[in-house]
Amino acid sequence: MTRHLLVPGRGIPRPDHWMRRWSAAHPQYMWAPEPPGPPLILADRVAALHAAVSESDEPAILIAHSAGCITTVTWAAHHRGPVRAALLVTPPYVDGFEPEDSSDLPWVVPRSRLPFRAVVVASRTDPYTTFAQFEQFAEDWGAELVDAGDVGHLDTATGFGPWPQGEQLVDELR
Repeated sequence: MTRHLLVPGRGIPRPDHWMRRWSAAHPQYMWAPEPPGPPLILADRVAALHAAVSESDEPAILIAHSAGCITTVTWAAHHRGPVRAALLVTPPYVDGFEPEDSSDLPWVVPRSRLPFRAVVVASRTDPYTTFAQFEQFAEDWGAELVDAGDVGHLDTATGFGPWPQGEQLVDELR
């Protein structure tokens, strides 16, 4: 059996956000970590993801949105564990971002090839990342790039409560 770990972005996903909907529809999906609010401390998020991945020898699929993608690739640069694949949905381009907490890890996005299969979902109209930056992430991480079209940041604000195409991508990663 494969575990599914939801890696949230910076804020708390609204009740109608696709990640919340998936969590409600699939009680076996676990948060890694449970969605906190700001501030986003990357070191804490990476530690929480490591604890969740290490909890079992059962393989996991990581499902990350926004800053959760940065958590995921940072984890992969420093740790190993039973991860089968990752769905990286609209990772933000944060080079040069100053952490909100001076004790945090530097926000330098790892650019090395991921040690597991990955899919980067890219938007043509994301306010945080250009399509060319998504393409570079996918190339650097050795990930497949999925062009989702004009979907903004693929969040509640851009109309993504339900996201059946995302569920199909997760099914393809199993």
